[in-house]
Amino acid sequence: MSSNQAVAVYGAYGHTGRFVVSELQRRGWTPILSGRDPVKLSAFAAGYPGLEVRPASVDEPAALDRVLEGAVAVINCAGPFASTSAPVIEAALRARIPYLDVAAELEANIDTFALFADRAREGGIVVVHAMAFYGGLGDLLATAAMGDWTSADEISIAYGLDSWRPTAGTLIAGQVSRERRDGRRVVFANGKIAYAEGEAPITEWTFPAPLGKQPVISEFTMADTVTISRHLKTPEIRSYMTVAAINDLTNPNQLAPTASDESGRSSQTFLVEVVVRRGTEERRAVASGRDIYAFTAPLVVEAMARVVGGQVKTAGVYTAGEVFDAADFLASLCPEHLSLDMH
Repeated sequence: MSSNQAVAVYGAYGHTGRFVVSELQRRGWTPILSGRDPVKLSAFAAGYPGLEVRPASVDEPAALDRVLEGAVAVINCAGPFASTSAPVIEAALRARIPYLDVAAELEANIDTFALFADRAREGGIVVVHAMAFYGGLGDLLATAAMGDWTSADEISIAYGLDSWRPTAGTLIAGQVSRERRDGRRVVFANGKIAYAEGEAPITEWTFPAPLGKQPVISEFTMADTVTISRHLKTPEIRSYMTVAAINDLTNPNQLAPTASDESGRSSQTFLVEVVVRRGTEERRAVASGRDIYAFTAPLVVEAMARVVGGQVKTAGVYTAGEVFDAADFLASLCPEHLSLDMH
């Protein structure tokens, strides 16, 4: 581990950012608190006396440079990432420190790889993108399930959420993505990302206990599809989401997540099943835990610690499964944050 323990957290006062700040402190790192709104940032920082507070707008490069001064890495938790990813990555390139984010916006995910893969590699900087429940976890599970296979005929990801109380940031990011794709749906077929019109079909998925058979929306493409397709060879990536979670997501009167314990975690539970098929053979990886937003914090902080600790030897823009030992990474989250079954 680096002797410098300062990590800049952009979007520190947001719902996920708060969990990231807490996880950093729990693991002995020193967060530098940053974000776009000075008032919200100051109010949040009042609960963390002694930590540096450095507000900055994404359209002020000099201010972002000041945010990263003395930091060993930066974690971007501020959505919509269509607006924040590029400016904060630019600042990380100037500061010559690793950048990680928790982006789960498909278009922003695609843009980051397209715009910064070459520049990060040439600049000698490690960028780990989409290191969140959506994007990071599915990628790690699929990579671990693939094991020694060099390709698969199909990868399926089934998200079993008992509920989904979206944050304001999730709703705004979703709106930005829908506008960018003119309301179309994203699918992955024949080895590439494409767009589809109309409503996504409804089918059923039989999850492991306790969920069992559930109605699911198919073609519910999330950031995992982008991250998986970056490095795993397969012509088909299929995604499914429980109808109950979608009903929550689209409810106009939906409430934000509410804390159910001192950590701030909600009582929401998740179960993610990834099935990798090659011919008649199938390999499965199943992960379960609590609160998709809170879970993102140990995921991205573990990734940051591995990058700063020198476990990533080459520069560039990477996904979780591409750059880390997936099975080892998942094991590091068990049993405190995750229950895992591989078969």
